Amino acid sequence: MKTPPPSSPLPSRPSPPSSSSPGSPGSPGSPGSLSGTPSAATPHRPDAFDGRLRLIEERSAALRSAVRAAPAGAGVPGCPDWTVADLVAHVGATQRFWAAVVAASPARRPLADREVPRRAPEGDLLEWSAAGTAELVGALRAAGPGAPCWTWWAESGTRATAGAVARQQVREAAVHARDAQGAAGAPEPVPAEVALDALDEMLHAAFGAMDGWPDSPARVALVADEGRAWTLILDATGASAIRGSAGAGRPEADATVSAPASDLLLALHRRLPWDEDGALRVTGEAALVRQLAVWSPLG
Repeated sequence: MKTPPPSSPLPSRPSPPSSSSPGSPGSPGSPGSLSGTPSAATPHRPDAFDGRLRLIEERSAALRSAVRAAPAGAGVPGCPDWTVADLVAHVGATQRFWAAVVAASPARRPLADREVPRRAPEGDLLEWSAAGTAELVGALRAAGPGAPCWTWWAESGTRATAGAVARQQVREAAVHARDAQGAAGAPEPVPAEVALDALDEMLHAAFGAMDGWPDSPARVALVADEGRAWTLILDATGASAIRGSAGAGRPEADATVSAPASDLLLALHRRLPWDEDGALRVTGEAALVRQLAVWSPLG
């Protein structure tokens, strides 16, 4: 697996952004004031391109709303080395990065920092963030879902298109919105339909781009309480996901993890514990599940 730029996937236990490496989110710099203008949230379908664009807007607005409610300088429980200003800087830089990548279509390489306008925060942090969200959504809408572009997950077999970027950026915004809510002391579950689509995207794209599984071949079933399931096949070639759990002619899973979709998604991002006292229900080989948590592509 080619290591993706730090701006591309969601960090699990990240360090504050730095502008010293290509593709990194850029330094938060001086956050300025955290005012901005709130946006209303409405539910949208996560399985259509226009719906995903609106979800990027909605989840990004939810992040900014939570940051306004958080104490100044508050830490982010899901990203212990970050403050809320660092979190906003990361998401804003990431959205500008992908806006520039999509606009550069059909470029087949990641862009350098100098090729991404206004990647470092300036002025009012939340206004800069809102402008970055608008740039991303505008670039995606102008390109259309089938436009080819560079992605770090192309090796997974997932399409390298603006539509795939939109889907990944819904996940990015959704998990980080929940991070901001945690900083404000009021974490909420990721909306179920958003979490289900984000799980499917993550298991196929992010896990699919991983290098070989370091232990014996295994299968882990992930079962959402909302009625969807996936089986993650782990072997020397890496990881591949198939929709559905064991049965129907498929080999039995070595371990099964069950939970609401939001909890499964947050656990894969290391926002929730994988131990027996946590939110997840684990049957089968608990040690295998712990190893999967350590091996996560977001580690």
